[in-house]
Amino acid sequence: MATTLTVKGQVTIPKKIRDALDLQPGCKLNFAVNDDGDVLLQKSGSGTTTSKTAAAKSKQKKDRFEQVRGKADIHWRTQDLMKLMRGEH
Repeated sequence: MATTLTVKGQVTIPKKIRDALDLQPGCKLNFAVNDDGDVLLQKSGSGTTTSKTAAAKSKQKKDRFEQVRGKADIHWRTQDLMKLMRGEH
């Protein structure tokens, strides 16, 4: 898996790796380089219990779109909505 280093020195950890390590936003990470020059990534405090992980997930704020999905009480026809958005009253 390849990723690109940004000008700020940041990289995106691929989803496959985030899932394998159960990395969540705000997780602390440890980096190390071995004698062969390989970089090792480890979730810091790996002794945490799964109940703490579950509690952290439940505390995460829902996506702003997810919060309002399905809340509209007006059912728009696509053509009417597009006219409204274009200013074609």
